[in-house]
Amino acid sequence: MTRASIVAIILFPILSFAQPNWQQEISYKMEFDLDDSNHQFTGTQDLVYINNSPDELSHLYFHLYFNAFQPGSMMDTWSLRVEDPDPRVEDRISKLSPEEEGHLHVSRLICNGAAAEITEEGTILEVKLANPIKPGKKAKISMDFYGQVPVQIRRSGRDNKEGVAYSMAQWYPKMSEYDHMGWHADPYIGREFHGVWGDFDVTIHIDSAYTIGATGVLQNPKEIGHGYLAAGEKLKRPEGSKLSWNFQAENVHDFVWAADKDYVHTTFKTESSPELHFLYKNEEGLKENWEALPAYTARIFEYASEHYGVYPWPVYSVIQGGDGGMEYPMATLITGQRKFGSLVGVTVHEVMHSWYQGALANNEGLYSWMDEGFTQFSSNQVMNYLFDTEEDSRIGRYYDSYYRLAASGKEEPMSQMADHYRTFFGYGAAVYGKGAVFMAQLGYVIGNDEMQAGLKQYFEDWKMKHPGPNDVIRVMEKESGIHLKWYLHYMLNTTAQIDYAIESAEASEGGTTINLKNEGTFPMPIDLFISYKDGSAEIVNIPLRIMRGSKAPENDLPYSVAVDWPWTNETYQLKIDRKLEDIAVIVIDPTGRMADVNQENNFIDYTESE
Repeated sequence: MTRASIVAIILFPILSFAQPNWQQEISYKMEFDLDDSNHQFTGTQDLVYINNSPDELSHLYFHLYFNAFQPGSMMDTWSLRVEDPDPRVEDRISKLSPEEEGHLHVSRLICNGAAAEITEEGTILEVKLANPIKPGKKAKISMDFYGQVPVQIRRSGRDNKEGVAYSMAQWYPKMSEYDHMGWHADPYIGREFHGVWGDFDVTIHIDSAYTIGATGVLQNPKEIGHGYLAAGEKLKRPEGSKLSWNFQAENVHDFVWAADKDYVHTTFKTESSPELHFLYKNEEGLKENWEALPAYTARIFEYASEHYGVYPWPVYSVIQGGDGGMEYPMATLITGQRKFGSLVGVTVHEVMHSWYQGALANNEGLYSWMDEGFTQFSSNQVMNYLFDTEEDSRIGRYYDSYYRLAASGKEEPMSQMADHYRTFFGYGAAVYGKGAVFMAQLGYVIGNDEMQAGLKQYFEDWKMKHPGPNDVIRVMEKESGIHLKWYLHYMLNTTAQIDYAIESAEASEGGTTINLKNEGTFPMPIDLFISYKDGSAEIVNIPLRIMRGSKAPENDLPYSVAVDWPWTNETYQLKIDRKLEDIAVIVIDPTGRMADVNQENNFIDYTESE
């Protein structure tokens, strides 16, 4: 009997304390004026920042992301040092000319009527306030800023490889988050982001030849013709004149936009989807796929809102731009010159970030696996739904990624800060692969139905609250009634590996004794599948003692729960009342959801010799 046939029988960092009941608030009102002749810009911000913390704030910090795209920046230095740099970056920053570099500078900052002392250090602006912001008080901040859009290298910039003029991500001075852990004023090295929940009112002044897609709801569509013109039709404006696009977004933590002179703009909406916007270049070879994409995208939102929690905003934009795919609140930038399956796949992944990066928005710099891993896990479920594939048929993709990592000798704990992984491979395999395994394997531990219900409850409990690792695991504990701190610890803070083995099965008085051994360093409960030569089969669940409980049956096979296994014990004996000669096959975890690094010792087949 093969593993596939068995599967066919059945269903296929340091721990963070719970977040406090306060978080900071901000509102941005921005004016941004772009000169596309030299790619330079000026802007103003009027901010209202509410200090809901119990602390008096004498300093503020802003991110100046564009400054990473200069030779000698920390991002450049790290990319040149690491053994396997992101192939989209490599040594490209080091070769930028002055006209190609990125810059973002603040020339004036006033807080509550008093000039503040500002110091720029790479991608961070430190603001020393003349008068501290007391707990519970508001600060009114105004600033002038200016800069230059870099050649597109990583996410942001101009003139990407597909010819999109402007991919404007991380383009404005962005307030750093302050929470119970203090300030998160981390230099930009190239990976993940974190921000304050707030409202955005953004006006972009740009040559009238451009069409823009962005976070938020466009407030003046009739004035600029957006959504009112046929595909490819342009407003008749004097050459060189500018339009002012005003977008507003509520309760988001970032704002992205992109612009191109050749964008086609279409919209799509169903009864249960948000208003969807699609912007892609008017080029031969793109139209057919991009015209088919909207119906699939609506189905993504319909399925995800039912299974993971209701999408909380009124619109979403899929925009050709960037350097692959990158998520932002209410929008994504994706490269568009793809085969249709790839185009849908990247859209699924970036849309699902709307739940885990957009609405839940854990600190990606500390817990990037909570965003990327959960997004990867849910994306695979959505793809199965869209293309009507076998349940969990894509599960092996992220398990295989983890197995390669575990065998590589380059694994670091998932609690590692995102920018500090020593290899690009190690980062990707950990936060995407092992991060997805975290959730799929949790379904093995507590039961798939309980895990899925917990995932939805996690969204309901923690949307717009920046959850941490312990917050999601507490939801799962409440949903399942099983203690799970051990699981969180081993997955996050260690590189321990799972390796359980069936040592032997031997006849004993009244039946058979099956001898199991933990040859790894990561304790896990065991689902033991036993099939018999008469065609019957059963599942015996062996919980860990530290779980203080066991999962419910997941299928219609006879199911029993054995005496629990203390994690301190290397071996375990299971006695069953069937004779050894009656047994056909014994398998540890026939569904393959336990990430056992050596599955050769998980299987005994007594039919092979017959």
